[in-house]
Amino acid sequence: MSKVAVIMGSTSDLPVMQDAIDILEGFDLEVEVDIVSAHRTPEKLFEYGKTAHERGIKVIIAGAGGAAHLPGMIASLSPLPVIGVPVKSSNSIDGWDSVLSILQMPGGVPVATVALDGAKNAGILAAQIIGTSDKCTLDKILVYKEGLKEKVIEGAKKVKK
Repeated sequence: MSKVAVIMGSTSDLPVMQDAIDILEGFDLEVEVDIVSAHRTPEKLFEYGKTAHERGIKVIIAGAGGAAHLPGMIASLSPLPVIGVPVKSSNSIDGWDSVLSILQMPGGVPVATVALDGAKNAGILAAQIIGTSDKCTLDKILVYKEGLKEKVIEGAKKVKK
């Protein structure tokens, strides 16, 4: 079974990051969840980033608010794809500091970035990455996408005059 890591800088990020956890579990992917602060636990950050692939992790989703260094630092340490989730937090400047901190990575250290508080899309993207080599996950994504289409069709029927 493929495993996705969902990490965040503090427990205050969990309400946002729960959307990623829920969607990944909905695709029957194993999820490893942890708090890894780039600023308060740098030793843990380094160990986590350097060893995640050894534990069977295939994709890392990293959520952070404020200066949001966690996704970029993990990406600098790990050979795995990293998806950054900017979190609008109490120490954020309307979330833009988090968005730009994750989005503006230097060449050679990519971080895929989703919308502010967009953990659900991060979970879907992680599943899609895994689906490129796991037919079972790919099939579940196809069903999920079909479900999105059906919701739009049903919604259109209700409002169409």
